[in-house]
Amino acid sequence: MDAEISPPQVVARVKRLSADRTTAFLELRNGSIATCTTPEIWNLERGDIVFVDADNGNVEFAPEELWDEEPWVGVVRLLSSGQVIIDIGGRLKILDEPQDIDLREGNTVTGYESRGITQVISEDPVRYIDLPTVDSVTVEQFKASPDKSLSFEDFGGHADIKERARELIEVPLEHHEALTKIGARPIKGVLFTGLPGTGKTMLAKIIAHRTDAEFYEISGPEILSKWYGQSEELIRKIFEDAAAQERAIIFFDEIDSLASQRNEDSHEASRRIVGQLLSAMDGFTAETNVIVIATTNRPQDLDDALRRPGRFDWEINFPPPNLDDRQAILEASARNLNKGEDLPHSKVAEKTANWTPAELAAIWSEAALLAVMDSRDAIFQDDYLSGYERVAQHRKRIALKLTDRAAGNS
Repeated sequence: MDAEISPPQVVARVKRLSADRTTAFLELRNGSIATCTTPEIWNLERGDIVFVDADNGNVEFAPEELWDEEPWVGVVRLLSSGQVIIDIGGRLKILDEPQDIDLREGNTVTGYESRGITQVISEDPVRYIDLPTVDSVTVEQFKASPDKSLSFEDFGGHADIKERARELIEVPLEHHEALTKIGARPIKGVLFTGLPGTGKTMLAKIIAHRTDAEFYEISGPEILSKWYGQSEELIRKIFEDAAAQERAIIFFDEIDSLASQRNEDSHEASRRIVGQLLSAMDGFTAETNVIVIATTNRPQDLDDALRRPGRFDWEINFPPPNLDDRQAILEASARNLNKGEDLPHSKVAEKTANWTPAELAAIWSEAALLAVMDSRDAIFQDDYLSGYERVAQHRKRIALKLTDRAAGNS
């Protein structure tokens, strides 16, 4: 079989073009740089892959696949004077700012060694908790934007809880200077206890909005890192950032997963995290207008040192709502829904003893689905009651699974 074989050619990549486009700087496979002034370079762009015939100086396009190049993913750390500083796996790299891509600090971008940044793949940074650096961009991902639609009206029932939360959190944040002049010991930490779904997170967000406080929302497992010392550094940075605000709330959800009792069997990382949390709370000064809120449904599992004066020495318990509270929750969670008639809130409230607010609110999701499937744009009594039945059946299935699991472990 006859075959036509072209003379050997060098594969190169266009690394840069001169301003007047009369010279191309070509990167060869071995890392060397060659210059080319042949007229064909008028058609070239940075990053193009080309064949170079060194004997006669010819340059022609080559398939990109011939230059096998892995893309990188990084986060924009700094924009300055036409240059971008990118963090790629903890390694900083300076690149030219692309002309056709709008960038801001914190963007997650992808690119190539030859072409620089090619695409923004996320407006937010990759989760730096898995990387060995902690900085201001890392802290930003824990700041939650306030939901300006939330108010105490959305937190149905439990008037005593709302009033106590207002006294322990809202008043100290809004009247920090007055309390300092009096000489009162500042409230640093408030522990929200109760079953999941009882509205602990919602109430914290409502107060943050009412006080115009910066709100840092942290789930316990989120700040656990495989890198030695990073979790403690992250806690320290968050507290430092909060202390610089006019007023701030640091909210730890499920803190028992992060700061459980320290003993001989505790993991070293867990002991260090508890120690850093204690140090951060003790480091508040008289000028610091920060309150730390933490939630748990297992307060007995928290390290004892966290419950001492000056730390989480205040507690608000969120019990299952009583009859009047359940009716108020049903009414509050339906405030913004289209309803075709007066609905039997009292009847449903009577049937839902020991239900959490989250389970009560789920009734409306089921009712809305039933209304839409029946081609209606409002919820009627049949939808409401059927929604209740669906959630009730779901609760029964969950309870049965838990019973079976407990029997299997016994």
